[in-house]
Amino acid sequence: MMVEAHAEDRPTIGILMDYQSDGSFSTRPHYALRCGYFDAVWRAGGLPVALPYIEDAGEDYLRTCDGLILPGGFYPFPASLYGRRAEAGEMIHPRFAFEDTFVRRAIDLDYPMLGICAGMQVIAASVGATMYNDVRTELPTKIDHLNAQPAEETAHDIQITPGSLLGRTLGVETLEVNTAHKEALKDGLGGLSVSATAPDGVIEGIELADRRFCLGVQWHPEFFANEGDPNFNLFTALVAAAGDEMEQA
Repeated sequence: MMVEAHAEDRPTIGILMDYQSDGSFSTRPHYALRCGYFDAVWRAGGLPVALPYIEDAGEDYLRTCDGLILPGGFYPFPASLYGRRAEAGEMIHPRFAFEDTFVRRAIDLDYPMLGICAGMQVIAASVGATMYNDVRTELPTKIDHLNAQPAEETAHDIQITPGSLLGRTLGVETLEVNTAHKEALKDGLGGLSVSATAPDGVIEGIELADRRFCLGVQWHPEFFANEGDPNFNLFTALVAAAGDEMEQA
């Protein structure tokens, strides 16, 4: 159910921003993120705050926040994540340059965390996973995982592993989801547990079993995060886990 609470009673959920060097908002570098992430956290009883990429502030962010959301975004990962050797002078995208170190630290400290789309892939990369650069050309699939239709509409179903944290959180074993991704997880999953897959085998959900709450989903649940929808449970569960973190602090 939706939670009514004063701000001081709400666990603080830090949401990493996305980054654009230029775009329709400004021709200069800027942060940007859809409102849906923030709205979903607030409706779930959390206090959403935006986190920019200030490297020296990473530890302060973790001291301030009780939980984290790693949002989606279209940006290039380092060549090594695709199993390729880096070319001389490879430039690391500003978001990944901050996010990689920050997420590893947050995982080490066992912060409640939800990774969405690219955010899921960053969690996986932190434990050594590699990715397909374009699932539509590198895998046999009839599913257009990238923007086949508006993100407000579902595109395909997923099968959820019974008994997994994801399964317990969503409360269902199958779910119709939207889709907006080009990459997909491939190898080196290490300590990750795969908790959901698409009909073509593409990994749609992961979790770190040795962490209190560390989930990643390949779809965008923030578009469906309304009371009564299983997607909303991802945000209420994150906020609940973050509340436990707040009480222990």
